[in-house]
Amino acid sequence: MTMSSTEPKTPPTYIVTSADHALRAAVMLQLEGGLTVSQVAERLGVARSTAHRLLQTLVYRDFAVQDEDRVYHPGPVLELATHSQSRTSQLRAAALPHLHRLVDVVGETANLTIRTGDTTRFIASVECRHALRVGSREGMVFPAHRTTAGLVLLAALDPVEVEELYAVERYGERPDERPDLAGLRTQLARVRRAGFALNDGLSERGVIAIGVPVRGPDGAALAGLSISIPTVRYDRTQLPTLVATLHRTAGAIEESGREPGTSLR
Repeated sequence: MTMSSTEPKTPPTYIVTSADHALRAAVMLQLEGGLTVSQVAERLGVARSTAHRLLQTLVYRDFAVQDEDRVYHPGPVLELATHSQSRTSQLRAAALPHLHRLVDVVGETANLTIRTGDTTRFIASVECRHALRVGSREGMVFPAHRTTAGLVLLAALDPVEVEELYAVERYGERPDERPDLAGLRTQLARVRRAGFALNDGLSERGVIAIGVPVRGPDGAALAGLSISIPTVRYDRTQLPTLVATLHRTAGAIEESGREPGTSLR
């Protein structure tokens, strides 16, 4: 049976850990550029020797290259999609310290996500330390209407733009991937009024996510900042506090993006 991309994603029962680590390392190189063995080992939570073997495998398969200073960079397979000074790279770099602080404050996994058309891509993800936690989504792509950040970013569009984005003719032979537009309009109106999005199991069962927009100097929404919480640990009475914390963090990211040498326009 073929699963539609509009259905919630469910992690596989058995994840091949080495493959998962290699893919995450490739995504880090694609999004960030140069990384050392120590940096990759720390981010993946593995030994330096394991990180070294992963990176050497990526080099062998042309996903990475190593320079004379032993720093790894995107290889030929990734370099066409990588631009170290892109707005996305700068946004990610500006946001990461704030994501780490957000995780320290709320104790849950934090994410930064951008929208491209009717999909969203997680460009940064910092996991919390709970044994039961929502794992990193870095590099993953989901339908925009199925993610917290996607709803936040869609709500920032003019309603006419949303209509055009989800026009029937754009879906051709994949009509099952088109959301119910009436229902989506209602969701987006709710997000606009509230100033945040609450996602209960849309992108993954058993996960609740809360998100707010991160805006550029012109006020346009550039990305969605969110936290992901296992449903069993979610306390709805904490929602106002969590939303306020997210807004403060989004403001801090926006301020960092205005620093000299950074352009998030």
